[in-house]
Amino acid sequence: MSTKPDIALQLQTLPNQPGVYQYFDKDQKLLYVGKAKNLKKRVSSYFNKTHDNARLNVLVRKIVTIKHIVVETETDALLLENNLIKNLQPRYNILLRDDKTYPWICIKNERFPRVFSTRNFIKDGSEYFGPYTSGRTLHTLLDLIRELYPLRNCNYDLSVQNIKNGKYKVCLEYHIGNCLGPCEALESEEEYLHKIKSIRQLLKGNFKENLKDFKKLMMDYAAEMKFEEAQQVKEKIQILENYQAKSTIVNPKITNIDVFSIVSDETMAYVNFLQIAHGAVIRSHTLELKKRLNETDEELLTLAIIEIRERFKSLTKEVIVPFEVDLGEKISVTVPKLGDKKQLLDLSERNARYYRLDQLKLIKIVDPERHTNRIMAQMKSDLRLNKEPRHIECFDNSNIQGTNPVAACVVFKDGKPSKKDYRHFNIKTVEGPNDFASMEEVVFRRYRRLLDEGEPLPDLIIIDGGKGQLGAALKSLEVLGLRGKIAIIGIAKRLEELFYPGDSVPLYLDKKSETLKIIQHLRNEAHRFGITFHRNQRSKNAITSSLTKIPGIGDKTMEKLMVEFKSIKRLGETPKEEIVKLVGKSKAEKVVAFFKGSEKKKE
Repeated sequence: MSTKPDIALQLQTLPNQPGVYQYFDKDQKLLYVGKAKNLKKRVSSYFNKTHDNARLNVLVRKIVTIKHIVVETETDALLLENNLIKNLQPRYNILLRDDKTYPWICIKNERFPRVFSTRNFIKDGSEYFGPYTSGRTLHTLLDLIRELYPLRNCNYDLSVQNIKNGKYKVCLEYHIGNCLGPCEALESEEEYLHKIKSIRQLLKGNFKENLKDFKKLMMDYAAEMKFEEAQQVKEKIQILENYQAKSTIVNPKITNIDVFSIVSDETMAYVNFLQIAHGAVIRSHTLELKKRLNETDEELLTLAIIEIRERFKSLTKEVIVPFEVDLGEKISVTVPKLGDKKQLLDLSERNARYYRLDQLKLIKIVDPERHTNRIMAQMKSDLRLNKEPRHIECFDNSNIQGTNPVAACVVFKDGKPSKKDYRHFNIKTVEGPNDFASMEEVVFRRYRRLLDEGEPLPDLIIIDGGKGQLGAALKSLEVLGLRGKIAIIGIAKRLEELFYPGDSVPLYLDKKSETLKIIQHLRNEAHRFGITFHRNQRSKNAITSSLTKIPGIGDKTMEKLMVEFKSIKRLGETPKEEIVKLVGKSKAEKVVAFFKGSEKKKE
């Protein structure tokens, strides 16, 4: 199946994360909602083949826009898909049958309420907790409730009049201890409702209040020598304590609220909106805003909240935001630091970040020049430069135990490696391992040559090292009259600190920033290029030093031998006749005698 060009671009920007995808037609009408462990792989699979199912083929032909919501886990993706399908009812989704929905625990709205699992959410005033993706957890909860709190499971109408008239009689459940007989007024409504209150707290995840009851039941079993039953209660308690009942996607503690977050760069801001209804995420939308007058995040977020709430006709009284904003007296603004609301804010921020990354990937594919211009503008701002660093050069020294000291200079243009401009240097004037003096020599030689040849100078020099190496490089720029004319910084490896001339306080960039990633790429390239050259020099010197030990063998003969035999080991294993053919009898005898002498020394 051929993929439409605009769809192909959207597929390239999808993240390899768990989440929910949504398909829209040309009129932006929602067609389909699905879940995925890996959004990119799952969504791409729709467009990579012709489907046997006619409905799917029709669906794929109608898709114009793909949207997605990134979540933390596959379980959250399952829950979010369930919520969105039920709330938005997309046309092409198969209606969720009873056996396809997730079960809830219901506290029935009736006198002497029953507690049971159900897949039908009926709005009759009953309380519902869940949904539960783990059947084991749901059954453990129900079993534990029954162990702790004997409740009725009959569906009798236990009205005051019916009980007074003696309409019902206790059943087997009463005789085996599973029910205390409210049908015959053997248990008061007050006592029964006290148990329901405790169960409600347990289902909300507030286990602390019930721990005393748990322990008491366990100790009672142990006192009665019922060790198996005591162990079973203990195991259930452990399961509940370890189970993370709280899901970011569905949380019964959180009622109807709106969640907003913002992620911005030099030119754009992205505001994500999550709508929470009855403890579940039912909508996600990201608004893209272009900065025009250097607006602050606070100003942009305030404007976006007003616009988004108006667009989706939201009337919630509480909003969750990353920082304080003024929305008037009627709306409560919450800036969470911990807990469930903070998890929702983090989810919103994650989706804003992924949306921004998607847009940047799209720009990089469709308009590479715009992408480069944005990166350069970002680097200029982040590094406090006077102009965009279109031409960057990075230096690194390489020496091991002071042998064969070399240095490397790598060049990036428009944020990308320009490998034809890479240069390496043998250190000529420095004896022993002295990184500072080596850096001083290399920087001087590099820019002395550029000046002599009239070549363009870089916009930014990066020195791989801290204050010492930066100071050494500055000495050379001073001598050449270039200090202050070229921006220069040093990067220390340990904490990725950036040092500036004359400033003792380093600059720390966001670990996820594109500017730091480009600087790290430069540093890693310089290190790789320098190490490769250093190894080559050591190998060459090792070969040369071995051959120079052979008396009567000059440079030309050595070169001839190495070109032919490639390595010292192979030369030593070669028969004398082969060497005679190449360099003559006299020199061949000297080479053979040398290797025989080396073998005797080893013995």
